Amino acid sequence: MEQRRGLGRGLSALLEETETTVAEEPAAVAGMRGAPIELLRRNPDQPRRSFPDEEIDGLATSIREKGLLQPILVRPAPGAPGEYQIVAGERRWRAAQRAGLRDVPIIVRELDDAETLEIAILENVQREDLNPVEEAGGYKALIERFGRTQEAVAQVVGKSRSHIANTLRLLALPEAVQTMLVDGHLSAGHARAIMTAEDPTILAKAVVERGLNVRDTEALARQASGRARAARPAAKPAPVKDADTRALENDLSDVLGLAVEVIDQDGEGEVRIRYATLEQLDDLCRRLTRA
Repeated sequence: MEQRRGLGRGLSALLEETETTVAEEPAAVAGMRGAPIELLRRNPDQPRRSFPDEEIDGLATSIREKGLLQPILVRPAPGAPGEYQIVAGERRWRAAQRAGLRDVPIIVRELDDAETLEIAILENVQREDLNPVEEAGGYKALIERFGRTQEAVAQVVGKSRSHIANTLRLLALPEAVQTMLVDGHLSAGHARAIMTAEDPTILAKAVVERGLNVRDTEALARQASGRARAARPAAKPAPVKDADTRALENDLSDVLGLAVEVIDQDGEGEVRIRYATLEQLDDLCRRLTRA
C-alpha cells in the first residue's frame, strides 16, 4: 500500500487560502487568477450531493451585489486540457452561474485524486455542509479507494476516530432510514440510537412521526429491544460456574470496563463481552488492537 503523505495541515492551509473576506484585497491571495466560468467542471467524486435551490439563490443574490469574494480551488481537469476540475467551491460555482458571472476567481493546484477528495470532504465538514450519509460516503471512499485508515481520515478532517467509525456505521442502516438522514428528518444521533434495533425502519418512522429527540429515541429503542427479548423463547438455564471461572470473568471485566461472560465446556467455549454504546465498542476495539 502506498504510504500516506501527511496532508492534514496542508489541506487546512489550502482552504484558508481561499477564505478571502471583504476586507482583503483579492490580489493578496497567492496564485489567484480569473477564468471563464464555462471552463470549470464539477468533481464527480464530490461528497456533497444536495444543493438546495434556496441556498444557491441566496448566494447568487449576494454575488450579484458584491461579486464572488472567495476564489474557487481547482486543479487541471484530468483528460481535458485547458479546463479545470473544482476541488473546493462547487456551491459558489453553481451560484456564480445563476448570478450570470462569465468569469470567476480561481486558485489552481496540482493535486491527485486522493488529495482532491480529502480537500472536498474537509471543506464540507468544516462548514457542516454534508448530511450524515454524504459524510459517511466520503470517509468510505477515502478508506476503500485510497487505502486510508480511520485514524488517518480522522487526522485529515479534525475529528475523533470514534466519530469516523460511528459515521461509517450509518451506511449499514436500511435505505429508508438513510433517506430520512439525507432529508434531514433524522439526525446522526437519532440514527445511532436505533442502529442495533431489530427493525430500525419502524423505529425511524415512529421517531419522525412523534418528533422525538435523541434521548427519547434511545428510550424507545430500549423499549423495543426489551419487547423483542421477551418475545423470544426462554433460554435454557445456564450451567452453574465454578469459582475460578467467576473470578476470571471479574478480572476481565475490571480490565475492560465491560461485562464479560466466560462459557466453558470441558476446556472449550467462548468469551462474550457486552457493550451498551457504540463508543464502548470502539474503545474495546482500540484496546484489542493495541494488545
